[in-house]
Amino acid sequence: MSIWFTEPSVGALNLSSVGTMVQHLGIEYTEVGDDYIKARMPVDERTVQPAGKLHGGATVTLAETLGSVSGYMCVDPVKNYCVGMEINANHIRPVEEGFVYGTSKPIHLGKSSHIWEIKITNGDGKLVCIARLTLAVRDI
Repeated sequence: MSIWFTEPSVGALNLSSVGTMVQHLGIEYTEVGDDYIKARMPVDERTVQPAGKLHGGATVTLAETLGSVSGYMCVDPVKNYCVGMEINANHIRPVEEGFVYGTSKPIHLGKSSHIWEIKITNGDGKLVCIARLTLAVRDI
């Protein structure tokens, strides 16, 4: 059973990123399921630190992007919107090339708050970062 109020599509999500930081960093939505959204981000000159490793801030941007858009798709946009309250991230292993892949899944979908878990992996499927995003659900 789907959790979405507005059924997301990969094409519409990618179109919504045009002209934003999401597009600038090369983040692309790749898959939508009944209770998750997936995206990927390149590890390149836009997303690495001076030492050539994936920048933690870029990783957190991918996590917050996935969690925020997921939350937005779960509320009635005529009545509600979501804003980030808190994000935490544990960086587990470095990445120097290729892509990282993120998946957002809900932990809690309440009337006034959402909590999303975002797992980010490397090309081999190994965990790079795990993040948790808390969103406030506000009335319009």
